[in-house]
Amino acid sequence: MVDRLRSQFIRILSVVLCLFTLAEVNYPHLSPQSQLAIFAMLGLVICFLHHPLHPRWKDAAWARASDLLLAALSAVTCGYVAVQTEPVFRSWWSNGQSLGDRAGAETSLDHAIAFLGVLLVLEAARRAVGWALPILSISFLAYGHFGTSMPSWLFPHRGYDFERLVGQSFLHGQGIFGVALKVMLTYVFLFVVFGAFLEATGATRFIIDAARKLLGSSAGGPAKVSVLSSGLMGSLSGSAVANTATTGTFTIPLMRSAGFKPHIAAGIEAAASSGGALVPPVMGAGAYMMLEIVQPPVTYLRIVQAALLPAILYYLSLFLIVHFSARGLGSAPADDTKHDAPSLASFIKLEGLVFIASLGTLIVLLLSGFTVFRSVSLAMLVTIIVSAFDREIRLTPARILAALEKAARGGISLIVAAASVGVIVGVVTLTGVGSKLPATIVPLAQDNLFMALGLLMVSSIVLGMGLPSAVCYLLLATLIGPALGGLGVPPLAAHFFIFYFGLMSMVTPPVALAAYTAASIAGSSIMRTAFAAFRFSLAGFALPYLFVYRPELLMLANDGGTAKISDIVVAFVLAALGMLPFAAAIAGTFGGPLSWPKRALLFAAALGLFFPASDRIVESLSIAWPNVMGGALLLALILAERLRAAKIAH
Repeated sequence: MVDRLRSQFIRILSVVLCLFTLAEVNYPHLSPQSQLAIFAMLGLVICFLHHPLHPRWKDAAWARASDLLLAALSAVTCGYVAVQTEPVFRSWWSNGQSLGDRAGAETSLDHAIAFLGVLLVLEAARRAVGWALPILSISFLAYGHFGTSMPSWLFPHRGYDFERLVGQSFLHGQGIFGVALKVMLTYVFLFVVFGAFLEATGATRFIIDAARKLLGSSAGGPAKVSVLSSGLMGSLSGSAVANTATTGTFTIPLMRSAGFKPHIAAGIEAAASSGGALVPPVMGAGAYMMLEIVQPPVTYLRIVQAALLPAILYYLSLFLIVHFSARGLGSAPADDTKHDAPSLASFIKLEGLVFIASLGTLIVLLLSGFTVFRSVSLAMLVTIIVSAFDREIRLTPARILAALEKAARGGISLIVAAASVGVIVGVVTLTGVGSKLPATIVPLAQDNLFMALGLLMVSSIVLGMGLPSAVCYLLLATLIGPALGGLGVPPLAAHFFIFYFGLMSMVTPPVALAAYTAASIAGSSIMRTAFAAFRFSLAGFALPYLFVYRPELLMLANDGGTAKISDIVVAFVLAALGMLPFAAAIAGTFGGPLSWPKRALLFAAALGLFFPASDRIVESLSIAWPNVMGGALLLALILAERLRAAKIAH
């Protein structure tokens, strides 16, 4: 009886969270801080009721009682911020002043609420996303307090008492109720709901079936199905782990039946899922955070435009690696099921029509200049309307409520993670470390840009261990945002650089969450799977360097403006050609097994094609001599391979 009441209460709160978000984003009635406080309150309460103190104690009465207590305290602390901010509660304000007006002169009750609120956020983050983020937040709080004791290389400062630190973190708009939570409320959570609606209509099934019809009969067909379906699904969910869990249950067994080893199949799925947040037009939360962080400001369409070519190159690399790997298996490489060529009719019935209409509406509205949140809200409405024409996929009230509940539960980890990051942002803002760290990186970039980029890469991967990729991007953008403008590259290119490596942390050992999820489905070794996923994702480690040195791949000129069409075409063609030897060298096959010297030559050809055109051969084309030599080496290797194959045939 108690469990049933608890489940019903979670279901009600989940629906309220989704409806509140939809209403306040489209037709706001509350102040920004009150919006975020209630958004966080609902997220924290659901988190404490849904995620137990520890799996071992999930049925213990005392643990359940503690869950209820923490949920109630979350409602009190976040509700206090809303009440002390909204003018309608003016009669309840301390000293007749709102919370914002008494900044720096908070009451003892304010500080007590703030201290409790920070503890609740950290505990919720521990339950939902693990220990990494709370430990990082606590480390920053310690840094803020013990600033005078820090060594010179850790940017010492005058230090702040804990009252000031928790006040900065919880009571005002620079901490928990700041940019991270704002992005979750305004953009990300709506896309989580949108994805849940599409899944409820069978869009997941449609994506996988369409991919099987297109690719199921080609070499390595099941693996290519995984790459395509995971890319499409990842764009909708923005979560590498959720994407792996959703599509991997189907694609991993399919790949294993085609002859792929368990850890290879799992590695391919993890690599494909981790790149999904790179795929326009939806992308992951990081894209929406760029709207708030990148300076000078950029539009959403500009971000989508910049993301297009790198996403194509990433998945082209994966397709080629899969293709070469499948040919090297020497077994039946394709799906045993015969598939007819996809017809128009297969795309305009049932869930296919819903998927195309919903995503098409979203794209058209974005291109028409609608705001992101209004576009996705209207796309959800189209999903409901179009699904109504078919009984099997119709979004009935019961299905809508179930989708809202699923979306809320899936979005809880994002809400509490964003709140926990807010603690770090608050400390960074208060101590000024956000300006001190860039002062160290910028001189390094002026002396050696490649070394500075390497430092950013390592920072992104280390901070991203165990964290959602969007959270990792926000951390890096907060810490070194001012430095990005001093790297001598377009600001958007610099932000994409750290965004990409935040995503790649999902497949970077030893903490590779997407690979761990895939390994659990495949029943393979976790570390073998992680290293396989890392190998398949190597294009994701090369691409950021490519578009920093060749911003034309982001459709950007060196000055940050729009690049010329000819430069964009040349940069893309060279990069796409470079992916061929790059993928073959990684797969270890190129018509046949490759020796290490041949793999080294293929890597050299790829490097030559990737080389930036700082000194052009022809002024009107961004081609340098290393590009020509890389292309010539690739051509020579292809001809040599053909001659070898011809000799074997005779």
